[in-house]
Amino acid sequence: MIHFLFFIGIAVGLFILFNGGYILAWFISIVIAIIALMTLSIPRKVIVGEDGIDICCISDYTFIPYGEIASVRCVENSEMRYFIPIFAAAGFFGYYGCYLSLRGMDFVKIYASKWSGFIEITDIYEDKYYISCDNERELVERVLERVSLKPEDNE
Repeated sequence: MIHFLFFIGIAVGLFILFNGGYILAWFISIVIAIIALMTLSIPRKVIVGEDGIDICCISDYTFIPYGEIASVRCVENSEMRYFIPIFAAAGFFGYYGCYLSLRGMDFVKIYASKWSGFIEITDIYEDKYYISCDNERELVERVLERVSLKPEDNE
């Protein structure tokens, strides 16, 4: 909502400053394009398949093979306070995109329909993925079974 108010404020300012015109039209076109791109990246579902984890968005697809998973764990909601959206949506049909973790000062990818029930998947390249789901403990157990990691290896 803050972003919409910010964009509307800029549009009104451009209208007053330039009396409408092509600059306002360019600004509105860019805002519509950004909203369309964000809409195409909305996370739809997570599938724990035979070969890996599929994260399906409307137009984006992320696949994490089990052989590349270094660790997986449940994340407490209190840990999620330290994330800042960099190139991401925060509340626009969910939370997804690239976020900055202030705790580790690294970039992470978040795919969430709600801001709770997160699991963290770290791959062998040290990329971190945060996924929200309704039953995070069951998802972690299913992934651990397929990855053949012991739970104490993830702590």
